[in-house]
Parts: sequence; C-alpha cells; structure tokens
Amino acid sequence: MARPLASILLFAVGALVLAGCQDDYRGSGSRHWAAMSPEIVSLMNEKGMTKSDPILIRSFKQEAELEVWKKARDGKYALLKTFPICRWSGQLGPKVREGDRQAPEGYYPISPAQMNPNSSYHLSFDMGFPNAYDRQHGRSGKFLMVHGACSSAGCYSMTDKQVQDIYALVRDAQGGGQRAVQMQAFPFRMTAENLAKHRYNPNIAFWKNLKEGSDYFEVAHEEPRVTTAGGRYAFNAPEQGVPTVSEAVRVAVARKQAEDNAKVAELVQHGAPAIKVVYADGGQHPSFRGTALAYAGGSGVESVYATAASSRPSTVVAEMSRPEAIGAEQFIPVGPDGKPLKEAAPKPVAVAAIAPAPARAALSPQTTVIARADAAAEPKAEEKGMFGRMLSAVGLGGLGGASAQPQAEASIPLPPRRGDGRANTAFAYAPPAQ
Repeated sequence: MARPLASILLFAVGALVLAGCQDDYRGSGSRHWAAMSPEIVSLMNEKGMTKSDPILIRSFKQEAELEVWKKARDGKYALLKTFPICRWSGQLGPKVREGDRQAPEGYYPISPAQMNPNSSYHLSFDMGFPNAYDRQHGRSGKFLMVHGACSSAGCYSMTDKQVQDIYALVRDAQGGGQRAVQMQAFPFRMTAENLAKHRYNPNIAFWKNLKEGSDYFEVAHEEPRVTTAGGRYAFNAPEQGVPTVSEAVRVAVARKQAEDNAKVAELVQHGAPAIKVVYADGGQHPSFRGTALAYAGGSGVESVYATAASSRPSTVVAEMSRPEAIGAEQFIPVGPDGKPLKEAAPKPVAVAAIAPAPARAALSPQTTVIARADAAAEPKAEEKGMFGRMLSAVGLGGLGGASAQPQAEASIPLPPRRGDGRANTAFAYAPPAQ
C-alpha cells in the first residue's frame, strides 16, 4: 500500500514540476496576516512611510535583485528595501510559452485576487501573466508567481522570510486602497553599459521598449500608466488628447534617454564587447552562493513529497530548482548576427633563418651563445697561439675558439644581444599584428 501511495505522490511531484510554479488557491488563511519583520517596520519609520502607503516592485534577473519602493510623504516613490532573489529560472528574455521555465518580463498589476496565503511555497502572489501585451503576442502560461521556498520553474523565488515581508507590504498597500500593485520585471538594470553589452540580443527591441517605462519611473519617481499600442507597451499616453505628464518631466525623461543612447554609442565606438549570457537554468543573488542551493527538508507539502520520495534524496523544491545549474552561466562574445565570435587563429611569428654554425667549440656549462651572421671568422692558425696551433696539428683546432656553439644549440634562437649597436640578422622577431 505504501509503494502505490509513494508512486502517486511522486507523479504529483512531476506534474507540479512540469506545470511551473503552480499554486493551490484555497481561500484566505492565517498566513495572510503574517506580520512584517521589525527591520521593515523600522525602515518605514525612518523614511516617513506608513504600512498603508502604495508600493511598487521592480525585479532584475541578471543582478538577481527585487526592489520594493513605497510612496513617501512628498507623494513620490522612494526605495524601501532591495531583496536579493534566491532563485529565478530560465534565461534573460520574456516568457513565451508554458513550460519554457522563463520568468516573465514586463509590467504586471497585482490585485488582491492574486494573493495566495495558502501557497505550497509559504506565501505567494500571482504576477498576472499573461497580461494584455503577452496575449497580443500569443504568449502562454499560468501560475507565474513571486513566492518563497527558494525554488523556481518560471517564478521569482525568495526565501520564506523575505516573501513574508514582501507579501505583507503588498497586502497592507492593497488594504490602504491601492487597487493593484505594479511589478516591473526587467532582464537587467536598464543602464547604457548593459544595453551595449546586449545590443545584438534578439530581444533588444523589446528591452528598449521596457526601458521607456523604467526611464520615466527613475526620473519622476511616479508609477507609469501602462497600456499597449501597436504591439508595444505604451507609457502615459495622452487621454483624449490631453497630456498625462507635465512638460518638465517629459523633457527630463527625453534628456535621460538621449544621454543613455549617446553613452551606448560611445561604448560601442570604443570597443565595448557584445555578449550573450547563457544560463544553465537561471540564477540567484551572489549572497546565496556557498549556502544550500535548494530548499532542504521543507514544510507542509514539501515534507510530504520528501517523505514519499524517500528513495530519492531531493524534495520537490530541489527538483524544480535544478541546484546543479547554479553558477554555470557563460558570457559569450557575439557578433552583429548574434552568433558567437570565432577565435582568431594565432598569427605566425616570423623567425629568420639562423646562420650556419661554425665548427664546434668548447663551452662552459653556464654559457649559451647564439651564432651571429656578423661574427668574426674562426681565428687563423697564427692567431691562435702556441696551444691553438698544437690542437690544430692534431685536428682539434675548433676547441680553441669561443665564438661558436655546439651544433645542437645552434637551432635554439635566443633574443638579440643589446648594447653593441650592431644589427643581429641571425634572430629576427616580428611581433604579431594588433
């Protein structure tokens, strides 16, 4: 009886993995009222914020960070806290179809109906994928969440402690009257440096479109009003011909965009490499490296699955997270076609022919001499002295000179001599072209 039950539970584990970060919506529960940590309460007090003030969420895959911004007393959004993301899956780029393990990118409103206090992953809220933009582009998928348990199959996953604070911040903002909390999900921080690096990525046009809303927020510190038009995101579109943004803000945003574009052009002109980042399956913030790569033990549903799968040491969360994929990303230089650049073959080094070596000469073990084309000829017999003439008489005259080297060493080129001002044609070195 135990074996069939374990098989059923294992099948359920597999179905959960294939479905992505699927969560059960079972109505409100006590976890919905989980308290914020004293740290978050203290940060709000320091910045003059209240629990009921509106919030806005921004996430960045490449940097693996999630920011929570909250309205301050001046009505502008200010950064409350940056949370390191414990796990996201897939690659840089938007979610396209169900099962691709991609975490969404875009602008998503989170309403009270999307909050799930009974999540299998401690607490969670649904991002609302697919939104209007995604549907226009035929994208499919469901149950794309921000949740706990440090595990992802297309979601942004935090630790249980982190998601408890984030969930509470969203809940209290909604309770204060915010109809929907905007989540801005980006592949990376929208800097000129990142745009230059990723300039040949097939998603670059989409990312530049996302940057328009990011630029507005970073200049105005106000939530952009998001719609769609012509298959693109549109931000702060006029209503009945009336501008929704002041002229001063519009000019400031345009100036930022022009400066960023000029910086990208400058970086490219000065040889900034274009790269493609390839992940084995997503990543996590460096602060989590060296710790457990997947949730161990678990609680609730996870512990049930782990017990049923006692023959397999991993839990359902470890199955979804693919812990072996962490830290396996590659940074590949690419060309304008987006394909990896081929490494150039090493250029040959030109070495001139070595002059024929004269007769063998006796050398001390510490002496290494290269034959020189302009070296003096072997001394004549009358220049050798008595000892030299005696050696010559027995056919060993070559041992009397030190201007030659053994034949075996004559094939080993050495650097040219310095200091005597004479050209050395026996060893010519041509540096490789730059």
